[in-house]
Amino acid sequence: MKLNNKIILVTGGSSGIGLSSALMLKEKGATVIITGRNKEKLEKAAEENGLIGFVSDVSKEAEVKQLFQSILKQFGTLDVLINNAGFGYFELLENVNVEKFNDVLQTNVIGAALAAKEASKIFKEKNGGDIINIASTAATKGFAGGTSYVASKFALRGMTECWRAELRPYNIRVILINPSEVQTDFVVNSGRPERNFNPTKLVGEDIAHAIVSALEMENRGFITELTVFATNPKD
Repeated sequence: MKLNNKIILVTGGSSGIGLSSALMLKEKGATVIITGRNKEKLEKAAEENGLIGFVSDVSKEAEVKQLFQSILKQFGTLDVLINNAGFGYFELLENVNVEKFNDVLQTNVIGAALAAKEASKIFKEKNGGDIINIASTAATKGFAGGTSYVASKFALRGMTECWRAELRPYNIRVILINPSEVQTDFVVNSGRPERNFNPTKLVGEDIAHAIVSALEMENRGFITELTVFATNPKD
């Protein structure tokens, strides 16, 4: 796909992997729309970086529908959805808080499905499009304390396979990307202590590069799943 002049939506695009991806896609000539729940943070990111910002909580169906109505009204179409919005909650099984568990599933799983649902309608009508789901290496292997987050990412991986089976006949590519640890606000936002920057570990731009590379493959083929590790991380 040639990214120049494409209309691309990045959910959770006001920071981290989402913002890094939005900026790299913009450099390729795409018109990039970012979403987020925090109005002030979103508008700041959009204004400072020449992006289009729509405040939207993907976990709420009405807001997702309104988001896509606004996109169609302003741009007339959509070419790519990047399902990046998500967060983590980590706790031992015996201490899992059901409300927090539900919140993770509502955003990471239901939110991704709601956005893909609306995007798929556009893509099927135009007989083409791309959906990229940002999962995690937690979608491939569980770990202690990961019940909520791992469950959400395994679910996203499974949904990706379902959507791929449904949408390939319409020339829609559905791609899963599994980052290992990426140095963003993710750790702090999940309630864990902030960590010092480590030059041997991944940053948002590394995942952005993977996203752009996957999208730029000619439409006759696509990468179904891509996992990104740091080469030789040191603690």
